[in-house]
Parts: sequence; C-alpha cells; structure tokens
Amino acid sequence: MKRLFGTDGIRGAANKGPLSPGSIVSIGMAAGRIAAETSPSPRIVIGKDTRESGYMVEAALVAGLTAVGANPILLGPIPTPATSWLTRSMRADLGIMITASHNPHHDNGLKFFDHLGRKIDDAAQHHFEDMVRQAASPQSAADPSPDSHTLGRASRVDFAIGRYVEAVKQTIPRGLRLNGIKIVLDCANGAGYRCAPEVLWELGADVTVIGNQPNGRNINSACGATATAKLRATVIEEGADIGIALDGDGDRVIVCDEYGQEIDGDQILCLIAERLNQEGRLRNGKVAATVMSNLGLERHLGTQQIGVVRTPVGDRQLAMEMSKQDLALGGEPSGHVILSDYAHTGDGLMAALQVLTAIVENEAETSQLCHRFEPVPQIHRNVRLTGDKDVMAAEKVVTSIADYRKQMGSTGRLVVRKSGTEPLVRIMVESVDRRLGISIADALEELVTREAG
Repeated sequence: MKRLFGTDGIRGAANKGPLSPGSIVSIGMAAGRIAAETSPSPRIVIGKDTRESGYMVEAALVAGLTAVGANPILLGPIPTPATSWLTRSMRADLGIMITASHNPHHDNGLKFFDHLGRKIDDAAQHHFEDMVRQAASPQSAADPSPDSHTLGRASRVDFAIGRYVEAVKQTIPRGLRLNGIKIVLDCANGAGYRCAPEVLWELGADVTVIGNQPNGRNINSACGATATAKLRATVIEEGADIGIALDGDGDRVIVCDEYGQEIDGDQILCLIAERLNQEGRLRNGKVAATVMSNLGLERHLGTQQIGVVRTPVGDRQLAMEMSKQDLALGGEPSGHVILSDYAHTGDGLMAALQVLTAIVENEAETSQLCHRFEPVPQIHRNVRLTGDKDVMAAEKVVTSIADYRKQMGSTGRLVVRKSGTEPLVRIMVESVDRRLGISIADALEELVTREAG
C-alpha cells in the first residue's frame, strides 16, 4: 500500500484514491480503533474548511467512526488551529481537520491531532496506516464490529467558533486595543471567514473584509495567502494601515504594508522573535525555521544573538523540533507561525495579532516595522510530475545537485525536494549572486523536467 501521509496529513483529489468515500470510511474506522486503545468510548473532534467536498468527507468519516463505537463531535467550518485547540480544550481523544489547506477546491485532505492538539508524529502515522490497511482488507468485513446498541453517536456543536475567538484574543496583552487601525482582511473564502473578522472587529479595528463569500469552489481562488494581488490593491484603494491574508484553513498568514508591499512569513517570524527576545520570552534563545527560510533571516537574528534551528518543510516538523528543544517560536516563509505558549500548530490569526500588537506598542507604520532584514535573493521553480518515476533518485539529478552546491559554497543554498502536498518537485536556489542563482535554477528545472519524462 502506498503511503497515505505526506508533509501535512493525507491529501489528494477529492472523491478519488484515499479521498474516495470507501477509503474515508476505512480511515474513520482506523481512527476510531486507535482512539479506542486509550479510551473505551472515544470522543473525536472534527472540523472542516469550506470546500464542497467537505460534506462528503465528513459524512464518510462519521460513518467509519460510529461503526466502531467512536463519538464524533462536528464543529462545522472552522480553522485548522481552532480544531487543534478544541481537541485539547474539549478533552477529545483525537482531532481531525478536513482540509487541503492552500490547495484548490478540487483537492481535499485530513489532518490528525492527538489528545493534546498536536499533529500526530511519524510513529503514529505508521500505526495509523497499518490500521487503515486492516480496515480496508476483505477479511476485516468479517471482523466483529460493535453491536447495534454499542455504535457511536455523532453530535454537532454551535459554540466552537465563539470559544476559539475568545482564546485567540487572550494571546495579546490584556487591555490592548486596535482602535484607529484600518485593516484589509482576506479570508481566502476559507475556514476563517467568520471568526477572523469577528476577532479583529471585537478588538476595535476598522476592518474591510474580502474573500469572505465561500461557495464551496472559490477557496484559495485568486485570494488568500497564496495570491495576494487583490489584497495589496485593496489596501491601497482603502488607504489601510495593513493587509492580512489567511490561507484556506487559516493556519498561514501573509501581510502587506500600507504601500501594498508583501511581507512574508520570514519577516513576520523575525519581528515576533525580536519582540519575544526583548521581553525575555524566547526560550533557549532560538527559533525554529525550515530549510526554505531565507539566509538573511538567520544572519539578522544572529546579530541579535538569536539562534536558528533548521527543520524540514511543514509546521508539523517545526512543532516537533520546537517540542524537542523547548522553543517558544517557529515559522516558515509560507506564513506558518507557531507560538508554542498558546498553540501546537500554525495559526494565521494568532500570528497576525502579534504583528498588530507590535504596531500598536511601537506606534509605527507597518512598512517601518515589518521589513526587518534584507533577504538574500531566492529563485523558485516548480516541476509538475505526471508519473510515478522517482526523479529525485535519478543519478543525473543527484550528481547535479551536489555539483551546484559545491559551486555556490558558503555564498548560497540549494534545496530540491518533492512536495508532500502536491505532485511537484520544488527547487529553491538562494545566492548572493542572483544571476548565478537563476542560471542554476533554470538548469535544474530543465534537468528535472527531462528526467520526469
């Protein structure tokens, strides 16, 4: 059986493969049985984003869970970090978020959280896959399932968003208000379309909201953290102080300043790191950042005596390393920012509030405050894969990557990796010499494309 889990949970085309109804029922049964290993009548919290396929996935999950005696608690459309937080707050045994994050509407996926709201680790993922295999095997149909009187029972709660809104507001200093700050908020037509505007309005901000009309098919479509053109234009049109863009499931944030200039996750991470360090809250004097974070971030934080710990891509990897080294902060340029004093996963709204807090406390404009360092030029290329060939193992690819790294030496970095969320090979070249970086990126893109057939 092919591995179910990628960089961040299970993801793929909705209604196909692991995201087909039959497969999801097996996944639900496996989840219920795993939760039952520690609880005789497990509670499973389920959130989802705004994709139309979420209804199908939710129904199939509920069928699988209740068939093995588990009790799903349905939260409705709500951000991924809210599902994580409510899993712990409601003393659930497991949390499941139905989302494909920043992917287009025709994809969907599942993210899993343990009873503390942490994304499940590698060992748990392998155990999960074993249980799914058992649930999907022909002989499993003959295995004894709970009698009809011991089936699980599903319930739906209406208070989930309100609880999360209050929890997020508690992450900024007591009494701090956003009065007088004009914000353009892009909710990506996704899971944060209700709670994010509510938080900012309750804190006193003047909020113009876009990307808050989900129809099941417009999530992440020319909006949100992965497509900020409309946000940047609206900030200028409205004369706003700041623009804030979430992604489809609300675990990422990208900001733009009053001039419509985009501010990525590395700059946000740098701002928060310096603020926590000044307040003595940056545990062990380090932050976690992925291999994709800019070398300029590392160099700038080094001048503040702040160390950077590098991890593989994904906020799950960040969270695991942060737990291992007891770190308060981690993030990546895509906008995942984890503040471990409050959350175990990236939370776009929570990170945005940290930026707004710094603006209020420093009485500064966004452009003055959020451009913390000069990035080393990065060149990105994506090569789409159409077959099953492992191009990363091809001899020419392996040799070329080694040669180019040697050529750049200490003046740059090269990251070539297979995406865990899409059928892509991602190439990132970081070089002080931009022309050299472009040359290497172009050559590798051509080579990988040729090797992929």
